[in-house]
Amino acid sequence: MTAEIAVAFPVLVLLLVTALWGIMLAARQVACVDAAGAGARAAARGESISAVREAVARGLPPGARVEVLRTGESTRVVVALPVRAPVPVGLSPVILRARAVAVTEPGAAEP
Repeated sequence: MTAEIAVAFPVLVLLLVTALWGIMLAARQVACVDAAGAGARAAARGESISAVREAVARGLPPGARVEVLRTGESTRVVVALPVRAPVPVGLSPVILRARAVAVTEPGAAEP
């Protein structure tokens, strides 16, 4: 019985780490979507690009890349966040992306 446990234990630990990483990725994806939405709403109201970036950065960990494109009709915010594996296994980071588009409000300042 002890030999079976010794063989199965590393597999169970690997499954646990993989499950926790999946949960972390899902939580970070939700944060990216929320941050992109907050940035799109701020940009559509006519706030400055620096204020939009601050609105996005409030909900994201460091290392996220933010792109803001404001036209006369719409505002688009794209967030990209690289997430590394919880243990150093030599895998490249997973890039989470979220995009939000909002209609620019009448009278909002042009870029």
